[in-house]
Amino acid sequence: MKMFPRWVPFLVVFFAGAGVAHAQSGTAADPGKGYAEVVAQSAFGNVTSQNYGVEVGFTISPAFQVFGEIGHTRDVASDAIGAAAQTIAGVLPQSQSPGYSVKQPLTFGVGGLKYLFPTGSEHLLPYAMLGFGVAKVENDATFSLGGVDVTGTLSQYGIVLGSDLSGSFTKPMFTLGVGASYVGWHSVVFDFQFRYGHVFASGESINVSRAGLGLGFRF
Repeated sequence: MKMFPRWVPFLVVFFAGAGVAHAQSGTAADPGKGYAEVVAQSAFGNVTSQNYGVEVGFTISPAFQVFGEIGHTRDVASDAIGAAAQTIAGVLPQSQSPGYSVKQPLTFGVGGLKYLFPTGSEHLLPYAMLGFGVAKVENDATFSLGGVDVTGTLSQYGIVLGSDLSGSFTKPMFTLGVGASYVGWHSVVFDFQFRYGHVFASGESINVSRAGLGLGFRF
């Protein structure tokens, strides 16, 4: 089972002492009452894909915001689903050039806490964040013979796809991230982001990193 990186516990501990550090090092830029933004990111882990979503946050103190994020990653396919599909393709008639493809789209919702680093700048808000939520993963495997999709007729070859290659499952997820928001003209927000997510899936955990841009406004 693939576990999350060793640096994860250190970022969790960081949040425990962030409030004290903030008090000793000055104040951050005014975060306003909160923000709302749409997000477009490149997602990478076992495969390279794209992620889209929305994020909102509300200021609870000069140093902290609470946030919520809903997103969809097009593919996070693990090694396990690829190996399972290859096994199925291996029992199809080899004279007809069997092929397969696998995808695991991920839809998630997380909420948590964002710490704003003090900079003295009126526009720049660097931050670190920690969130928890749930993720729905869809198992999408397709099979072909001679270039023709036979996924719906696999039963004629004595094959029934299991839950590892079809259907979906919902599991807990957490996310860690860093970034910097730049507040520009008319409170428009440009949010440069990096996120790491870990889904506690059965058999093999799913890890996905995301880097991209959020565009929205501060209110």
